[in-house]
Amino acid sequence: MSTDTGLLTPDDLELLARPLYGFLTVAGATQPPEPRPVWFEVTPEGTVQLFTEAGSLKVRRLERDPRASLVVAAPVGERERWVSVSGPVTVEDDGAHDLASRLAARYWDLSDPARAADLAEILSGELLRVVVRPERVRRYAY
Repeated sequence: MSTDTGLLTPDDLELLARPLYGFLTVAGATQPPEPRPVWFEVTPEGTVQLFTEAGSLKVRRLERDPRASLVVAAPVGERERWVSVSGPVTVEDDGAHDLASRLAARYWDLSDPARAADLAEILSGELLRVVVRPERVRRYAY
C-alpha cells in the first residue's frame, strides 16, 4: 500500500504514529483559542483525523470557520520534539465509530473491563469524524 503523506516527513510520521495526545485548536471563536487534548491518527492520504461528539463546541466552531491545528509533542524524558499541522477541516458523518474503536485500542488496554466499558459508552453516542487536511506543517527537534 502506498502512502501519500504530503507535507509530513518520515520523522513526523514516526512521532504521530505513537499513542500521544494531540492538542487541537479550532478557529471560529470570539474568545482566545483553547486547545484540547485529543486522540488522533494519520491516514494513508496524509490527513489527520479524530472523533468527537456531534454536539461538541469544536463542531459548532468548525461550522463557522473550518480551520484547525494539531500539535503533538514527545513526552517528558525524551529529547524535545514536536510536530504541528494546520489546515482546512471537514466534519464527516461516516467512520467515527470505527475510528473511536481503533483509537481506543491504540490508547487503552481494552482487556481492562473498565476501559472496555468506557469504550462502549463512547460508542453509544452520536459521533462525528473531524479531518484536518494539512496545508502547513511545522516541526522542532532538539
